Amino acid sequence: MKPDPGSNREVGDGYRYVALGITFGLGIVLFMGAGYGLDRWLGWTPWLTLLGTVVGSVLSFVNVYAKREAERRQDARSKKDRR
Repeated sequence: MKPDPGSNREVGDGYRYVALGITFGLGIVLFMGAGYGLDRWLGWTPWLTLLGTVVGSVLSFVNVYAKREAERRQDARSKKDRR
């Protein structure tokens, strides 16, 4: 009995979503860490940490959104080409 070919696609989709989640979280943590480091260096605590967290959140969201839109467009093109 052959394995279901659709199950491999589901695993690939799962990895894609995990990668998007890691991208989102890592962007926030990196910008927050940079803000924290600048805060300690300049003595402006907590303003740059907060600013870094907000900027990291916005940029991470935009990045993940853009990647998902690119994937949707590519999927739509591949479905159109199959017809």
